[in-house]
Amino acid sequence: MHSHAYVALENEPVKEMEKSTNWNALWQELVEMKTRSHEKSRAGTEQEKDAWCKKALEFKEGVKRRWSKPDSSRDFILSQISPDSTVLDIGAGVGAWSALLARKAKNVTAVEPSPSMINVMRNSLAEEGIANVAIVQGSWPDVQVEPHDYSLCSHSMYGYPDLTGFVRRMVETTRKTCFLLLRAPTLDGVRSEAARHIWGQPLDSPNFTIAFNILLQMGIYANVLMENTGLWKPRKSASLQEALKDLKRYLGLDNAAEHEPYLKELLKHRLKLQGGCYFWPPEVRSALVYWQAK
Repeated sequence: MHSHAYVALENEPVKEMEKSTNWNALWQELVEMKTRSHEKSRAGTEQEKDAWCKKALEFKEGVKRRWSKPDSSRDFILSQISPDSTVLDIGAGVGAWSALLARKAKNVTAVEPSPSMINVMRNSLAEEGIANVAIVQGSWPDVQVEPHDYSLCSHSMYGYPDLTGFVRRMVETTRKTCFLLLRAPTLDGVRSEAARHIWGQPLDSPNFTIAFNILLQMGIYANVLMENTGLWKPRKSASLQEALKDLKRYLGLDNAAEHEPYLKELLKHRLKLQGGCYFWPPEVRSALVYWQAK
């Protein structure tokens, strides 16, 4: 990418995309920018302490809908797990992966910081009669666990600013294979186009592109399997104003009024009105990244 010079906004991410880009610094600034934005929106609410306090059950239902059809990531990971193996599920959420892996592996350890997610996970595991999952409340990479044969983090790394440290700890506690599932946005999506205009580069969030380059800079030459389900279902907004609010929040631009005219025109041009709702073009797919830890 070309190098750009800009006058930085208070919460803008790294924009100097030079030949020797510090990918971990870019990841960190994007994470911190989004964290600040989310903290502002949750300030003074019950969600300030636990972001999932009112969404855990809704999240579980969303996973159930997405998993109603097979996908290559689940098929591949299950094909690698042997009956006598142990698996570490980092950022286990409501435990969908833990439950799936527990049916194939000897034991699973589910690490999850959110009490609300853990409550839903415990209930789900009990309902399914799964007894070989140990739940550890805590945040990776600070939580202490024993080494496992396999480690998995599925879309739970986006809130952690130091991905290098996150991955290094995974490697330290994995005897065989590490798996990362990450969102892989297209470079022509609405969010990417907005990021390119505002920041001079299309990487709008912590994602596969940045993570893969971090791995390369760590000396990890990982394999990649793009999920065969294609692009995720497009999002929709009730109005252009709602879409604008969502886009500004996503990019951490809550107080950046100078960008509103451009963003309004972008959304008006790119979103399609159907049945009274504005549909965003599909712009994200999942990428499975995996490598041998030892």
